[in-house]
Amino acid sequence: MPRPEALHAFPVVTELEIAWGEMDAFGHVNNVVYFRYFEIVRLHYFEQIGFDMSQQQVSPILGAISCRFRLPLRYPDSIVVAARVSEIGTDRFTLDYAIFSQRHQRVAAEGQSTVVAYDYSAARKTPLPTILVQAIEALERSTVS
Repeated sequence: MPRPEALHAFPVVTELEIAWGEMDAFGHVNNVVYFRYFEIVRLHYFEQIGFDMSQQQVSPILGAISCRFRLPLRYPDSIVVAARVSEIGTDRFTLDYAIFSQRHQRVAAEGQSTVVAYDYSAARKTPLPTILVQAIEALERSTVS
């Protein structure tokens, strides 16, 4: 899939088709669906860095999420949803998102989330594993070239 220029700095992209059932009574994609799009690309990002939620004691937990709606999406349309890490902390990282409308050839929404490393057996946040930080840094470097 050719990557839109607006998403050049994002290492993980996912192409999706808007479904008719995602629209609301106002004739555009319901706002909550944008968060589902973010979730899909977030999970693809986790797969790319080996953050396997089913196999580890330490897993990601969503600490916060936001969205800025720039353009109403409607059926039919293909979208490209993208994710990149913009900041890494001791126990968390920030994911930036963009949703690009193929129909309109522009960014329809931008978002951001805080993902926290969480130790489910101890029921508390925990430092990010070094191997995970290295995987994020390597993936992010892959878009610089």
